[in-house]
Amino acid sequence: MARVTELNVNGTPHALDVDADATLLSVLRDQLDLTGTKYGCGEGQCAACTVLIDGNPRHSCQIRVGAVGKHHITTIEGLEKNGVLHPVQQAFIDADAMQCAYCTSGMILGAVAMLKVQPNPTEAQIANYMNGHICRCGVYQRITEAIQLAASRMKGNA
Repeated sequence: MARVTELNVNGTPHALDVDADATLLSVLRDQLDLTGTKYGCGEGQCAACTVLIDGNPRHSCQIRVGAVGKHHITTIEGLEKNGVLHPVQQAFIDADAMQCAYCTSGMILGAVAMLKVQPNPTEAQIANYMNGHICRCGVYQRITEAIQLAASRMKGNA
C-alpha cells in the first residue's frame, strides 16, 4: 500500500505517514489539524471542502492525497499573513457574508481563485463562478457583495 510522507500545505512542508488513498480532506483535518476545511456532502457537490491546489480550487473530499504530490495546497488557514486577513476574508466579515459559516472557508477560497482570473467580476460572473458553492443559510447576496468589496479593495478603490 503506497504511503505519503510529505505534503506542502500553506507554504510549509509537513512530514506525515498516511495511506495514499486517504482523501486530502481527511489528512488536512485529522493529521494536520487544519479544521477550517469542512466536510460537507463528501461527494464534491457542495464545495465546503474547497482548497487551492497551485491556486486552483479543488474539492478536497474527492482528491486522494497520493495524487497531490509536490503541488502546493492552500487552506483557509494559509490566507492570513502576519496577522492580516486576506482581503476576501476581511470583506466577508465586513459584509456580514456568513450566517452559520460552515460553507465560508470554501466560499472564500473559491472567491480568491476567481479574483485571480477575474479581478473585476460582475454579479453574473460571480454567480456563475461560485455556482456549486452551496450556502444552506442563503446569504448569497451578501457573499456577492463581499466578493465585489474584496475586488474593489484589491484594486485599491476602497
